[in-house]
Amino acid sequence: MIGYVTVGTNDLPRAIEFYEKLFGSIGATRVFEGEQGVAWSNGPMSPGFGVMTPFNQQPATFGNGVMIAMVMDSKADVDKFYHTALSLGATDDGPPGARSDTFYAAYFRDFDGNKIAAFFMT
Repeated sequence: MIGYVTVGTNDLPRAIEFYEKLFGSIGATRVFEGEQGVAWSNGPMSPGFGVMTPFNQQPATFGNGVMIAMVMDSKADVDKFYHTALSLGATDDGPPGARSDTFYAAYFRDFDGNKIAAFFMT
């Protein structure tokens, strides 16, 4: 159902560098590049994730209650994605671990405050 999502940034070069390395760690590649931002995806039929400067030219802010969750193939992939994000400057918002018998997840915020999750379901 989801085609793509975008998050805003106030430092586009820094955000592109962060997400390029983060999404590169899971094999995603650039599918869009423009003056306002860049988007990545794992393929033409997979959802995309973009980082953009706001179209209205106002400062980017994170959404209160907004979270974007990235599905992973294993618990190890959740751990790797989370630790890669932290190594690139993200801040912890919930370390990897079981949230229920079938849901394993980790949470972090990028330097603009956008909340990202990685999860695996058994």
